[in-house]
Amino acid sequence: MVTILDMRPRHPEKANKPDTPVLRKPDWIRVKAPGSPTYFETKQIVRAHGLHTVCEEAGCPNIGECWTKRHATMMIMGDTCTRACAFCNVRTGLPEPLDPKEPENVAEAVARLGLEHVVITSVDRDDLPDGGAAHFAAVIRAIRARNPGTTIEVLTPDFLRKDGALEVVVEAKPDVFNHNLETVPSLYLKIRPGARYFHSLRLLQRVKELDPTMFTKSGIMVGLGEEREEVLQLMDDLRTADVDFLTIGQYLQPTRKHAEVKRFVTPEEFKSYERIAYAKGFLLVSASPLTRSSYHAAEDFARLRAARLAAMGRG
Repeated sequence: MVTILDMRPRHPEKANKPDTPVLRKPDWIRVKAPGSPTYFETKQIVRAHGLHTVCEEAGCPNIGECWTKRHATMMIMGDTCTRACAFCNVRTGLPEPLDPKEPENVAEAVARLGLEHVVITSVDRDDLPDGGAAHFAAVIRAIRARNPGTTIEVLTPDFLRKDGALEVVVEAKPDVFNHNLETVPSLYLKIRPGARYFHSLRLLQRVKELDPTMFTKSGIMVGLGEEREEVLQLMDDLRTADVDFLTIGQYLQPTRKHAEVKRFVTPEEFKSYERIAYAKGFLLVSASPLTRSSYHAAEDFARLRAARLAAMGRG
């Protein structure tokens, strides 16, 4: 077998940017290197179906733990993003055409991994007329056909200036619709320049208008220079949009060309954010240094569904 190395520069748009400082990681953010037999089995299944995962592309620190449980987050529509967010380690550039076989390949991989809950995310595809919404819907339908007992969570782009795209994804009936705000409004121009805070907020609100029974979810990173009061206001904004589930995790700098970590938020501060978020009315909150959007997603979905039923019982 001949291995072809991908020699494309991962971040050509950042090549001329000055290096940013790198803070030493505290003990609470350190993880063990992956290496269990199940980890490698999961990796083989992903490779065999020609799939990408956000676990690898974004350099997630939890990959060893998650893949040992056979929990891989599928990243559809290729490994190249049309945007260049300052926090993200996914390659930026002109993406390849969509793979028409990908929905079936994802569905087969979900079956082989035996997933009871799967998270499907993607790169931004601003080059497509619908931002990839129809492809998301095709993946959802393929998983449903092949794995009728598996619950599906989508983590979508913002579909900015893609009229009708959101409706296509919601109509496909994922169990959880996730779209991350990523950071507070004051940092958008620096951290997420291609996005718009209030558009993303409105996207989440619109999901509930289209299907009030669908769970909605959003997440942010902290340690980028945000103020505590800004995080609390963001929580209020999400609750106004009737978002059910919030994740808060520590931002980790992928390379010296990416946005710097301004500080490492302590575990105690994460606990405080969690308590406040619950007090504001979120059904489920996951806040810790290593929390990521899809980290423990299967367990969290089961808890979220139970919390919704409990809330309905009180109503």
